[in-house]
Order: sequence, then C-alpha cells, then structure tokens
Amino acid sequence: MTQSVVVQVGQCGNQVGCRFWDLALREHAHVNKRGLYDEALSSFFRNVDSRKSYSGACCVGGRIQRLKARAVLIDMEEGVVNGILQGPLREVFDSTQLLTDVSGSGNNWAVGHLTYGSAYRESIVNTLRKTAEHCDCLQCFFLIHSMGGGTGSGLGTRVLSLLEEEFSDVCRIVTAMYPSAEDDVITSPYNSVLAMRELTEHADCVLPVENQSLVDIVNKISLMSHGAKPGCVLKKDCTVTSGHGSLSPTEKPFDAMNNIVANLLLNITSSARFEGSLNMDLNEIAMNLVPFPRLHYLVPSLTPLYTLADVNIPTRRLDQMFSDAFSKDHQLIRADPKHSLYLACALMVRGNVQVSDLRRNIERLRPSLPFVSWNQEGWKTGLCSVPPVGHSHSLLALANNTCVKPTFMELRERFTKLYRKKAHLHHYLHVDGMEQSIFSEALSSLDALIDEYHQLDATKARLTPDAPRLSIAT
Repeated sequence: MTQSVVVQVGQCGNQVGCRFWDLALREHAHVNKRGLYDEALSSFFRNVDSRKSYSGACCVGGRIQRLKARAVLIDMEEGVVNGILQGPLREVFDSTQLLTDVSGSGNNWAVGHLTYGSAYRESIVNTLRKTAEHCDCLQCFFLIHSMGGGTGSGLGTRVLSLLEEEFSDVCRIVTAMYPSAEDDVITSPYNSVLAMRELTEHADCVLPVENQSLVDIVNKISLMSHGAKPGCVLKKDCTVTSGHGSLSPTEKPFDAMNNIVANLLLNITSSARFEGSLNMDLNEIAMNLVPFPRLHYLVPSLTPLYTLADVNIPTRRLDQMFSDAFSKDHQLIRADPKHSLYLACALMVRGNVQVSDLRRNIERLRPSLPFVSWNQEGWKTGLCSVPPVGHSHSLLALANNTCVKPTFMELRERFTKLYRKKAHLHHYLHVDGMEQSIFSEALSSLDALIDEYHQLDATKARLTPDAPRLSIAT
C-alpha cells in the first residue's frame, strides 16, 4: 500500500484540508468496524502509540492507538491553525506538522512567495522530509491553497517548487481555489496570474475550483432545502452544512463551499484509501490525462451533488449519474466542455458499479463528447468498492478539456486592467527580490498557455469520424 501527504497552505487551504480530514475519518469509521489499523487507514494516517517513549508508529494489523494525519499545515496567520488545534481534530495533528507566523502576507503574492518563502524555506523542507520519512512508499503530494490571497498563492506555490526540488519523482496534485470576479481582494488578479505561472511550471496536475461555481451549487442546494417540493429538506448532519443540519445564519458562508471541495478530495483519494475491482493509481491520473506537460489543468465534476448534500430527493439512477457528470451544473469550474475539445477524461466511480456499467455509459456518452482526433479512446476509469457514507455510489469526472481557456482569459483581462495602470504595483515592488519583470514573465506564461489551448481548439473544426476499418483494409 502506498501513502500520500496532504500539504495545506493559507486560510482557505487549511479550512478545506481540515474538512477533508474530518470526512475521511468518518468514512473510515463507517467501514472499519473492528478498530484495526489497516492498509486503507495507513494510506493517509499514521497509527502512533503514545505509551511508548519514542511514540513509534504501530504496524498495520494492530489496534488503532492514536491516528495522526499525514499532513503539513502552513499559514502565516495563526488564527485558522489555532482554531483547528482547539477543535475536534486537535488530536490528529501535532506541533511537528505545523508552521505558522502571526503577521500574514497582506494579500501580497510577493510577501508569501519571496519573504516568507525564503525565511521559512529550511523549516518547510525539514517538515516535509519528516512527514515523508514516516511513509513506506510515498506516492503523491496533495497541495491545497487559494489563488487570490497572499499566503495561499505566494507561499503555496513556493512550497510547490520546493516539493519538485526535494521530491522530484513524487506526483504533485494541486487543488487551487480560483477567486470570482466579485472577489473582495483587489489584488487577487495579480496574485492569481503570478501563481498560475508556478502551477504551470511545477505541478503534475491542477484541479481548478472556482469560488463562483461553489457559490452557485450551494445556492441551488439552499433553494432545494427551502423551496419548492415538500420533503426537499437538508437532513441533519449533512455533508454540505458541516453537520449543523441547515444553511443557517450561524454557518460561515464558505463552510458549505469547503465541504464540496473536501468531497472532491475524498473521491480522488478513494482508490488509494479503499479496495476496488479497478482501482486507479494516483500516478495514473497524470500519466493518462496529461498529454502535454503544461496542459495539466483538469476540470472536476462531482455527482451526485445534491444527494451528497443529503437533500431528500429521489436517488439518481446510475445512468443519470454519468449524464450529470458531464453537465455544467455539476462542475466545480464554470465552463462548457461539450463545446470544447477533450484531450482525455477520467471517471472515478465509487460503490457497487460493474465494469460493464462503465463501458455502457462511456459508449452512450462518447458521440456527444468531442475528443481530439489522435486520442479518441482517451478514457481512464477507476472503480472503488466503498461508496461515500450514506450513498450507494458516486462519480468524479476529471476532464482535460480546452474549456478552461475562457477562465484563464478572464483572469488575464482582470490582471491587465490593473497592470495597465500599474495600480498597486508598488506594494509588490517594495518586497525584497520582487521585480517588475516577474509580472511580465507571469503574463507571458499565461499568454502562452492560452495560445496552446487556442491552437488545439482550432483543430476541432477539422474533426472527422474515423473511416470504417474495412474501407481502410480494402
């Protein structure tokens, strides 16, 4: 069994990460009735016996003593991390896994990337190494951070480059939270474009998640809980509402959004955490879905969303679930993949689903999904036998699709509006090591990325169905 490490950076990264650990523990508790430390648990947790003087890890097969998450928590403001340490997960982390400061990055990528990145470089590397040393076979780093703030975008991407330096052969999958156009951080376009360059250069896969998409999903769930049909209410202890039973005024606005992203992480890690007849190795995601190294942005789509929210509506039939995964309403980024070009697609299914169900639905959906001519068979599938708690099955679709281009173009436009006037630039240029050329290089990198997607899109008009095999033979 392999192990993975979750690195959560900044306020958003730590809040999403905290929710992931909470839900992962619930899933394992639901399956692991005997209280034994098994291979499934070892993939993301250590089992530490505090009674031993050296606090050594217990072997697989023994009783669960004290579970410790394979995680590193980094934030340059200590509020969120302190909140985690005072909450129900305080036993899951210890001081050796935490790196905090008190002053924060002030929504400035340069402060996070250069100032804190340099000051904390050695501490970050040492913490990552210690966490990696607890793994028998380290397979993957999951990095969670936001793009709009200073610590998440700046220090988060500095940590990404350090992971490449120190663990070049270990897969790096990034979940990056993209700000909406109405974001209250005025400098978020700068931070996002500066971070984009680092993600393009140093990540193996990036799962972009847009705040606006999450807001839209949560609003739909809220409408279903308050509206229309009798019986359409949110159940108590539902996933999307952090266990409070409703989207109440006491709920922080981003709690429900964080839960959706945590469910994305639960699904992508399910094959590593549980058995299945066709489990997908995490390294296979990058190997199969990224035909060109820079084009590694994968559009995530999650279903059933509303039953994950425990809304009392009829359970979706299996075939409907596959159709939902390719509808815009279930994507975590606002895009339209059916009118763009697929480079590859992965379907990660959980629950009692047969390989024949997968094949039938792929064949049914294939005619409506435009794939590049040289990769018509570009499907990767995974089956994990353990469904999410309370549900019969779920599906995560990861699409490498040119539909991400409009999102990046919109980001470039917002960046250019500020940069043309040189607005707020002095805040960045006052940071030691920050030069204006870094802005122009980041913009050039984004331009080049958009152009690569544009060139692929241009081939869509030339797509023709394959000639029949017999015609070729004769």
